[in-house]
Amino acid sequence: MTETWTAPPVERTEAPRTAGEREALESWLDYHRDTLLAKCAGLGDARLKERAVPPSGLSLLGLVRHMTEVERWWFRAHAGGQDVVEEYCTDEQPDADFDDLDGADAQADLETFRREVEATRAAVDGRQLDDIVASRGHRKDVRMNVRWIYLHMIEEYARHNGHADLLRERVDGLTGD
Repeated sequence: MTETWTAPPVERTEAPRTAGEREALESWLDYHRDTLLAKCAGLGDARLKERAVPPSGLSLLGLVRHMTEVERWWFRAHAGGQDVVEEYCTDEQPDADFDDLDGADAQADLETFRREVEATRAAVDGRQLDDIVASRGHRKDVRMNVRWIYLHMIEEYARHNGHADLLRERVDGLTGD
């Protein structure tokens, strides 16, 4: 069976070199979001599910699914105060975003990621960087500001985009930014 769907190309926009703090944070975050999608561009379902070298179970699709969860957790649950459930993970399968790929639909998962990014943008619309939010996790005593969430998300993407670089090179030899 030949795959007909492939992840679409992505045009990344460079973050402006002179910008206010909020614009800079949002621009860098968008750049990293687009970088992850660019690492998936041109690959079909099966290639996106390919795992790294054992014992690692990382895959490009797993990274997209994971970042969907991370976006939801930090922006919607924390910054937005929304009661949301995880998209892929459960108490029984806490790493399903990475691990449960056999029946996954890469096209649907990439679209879920895009929708989640839009939902997270809406969740922080009107929030100030200095707004303090409470942890929604196991440490209810922890407080952070919205700025911290943006910075954490940029760091999270940067780390996982490094993984994506290696995964893409392993899948088809493609390297680059």
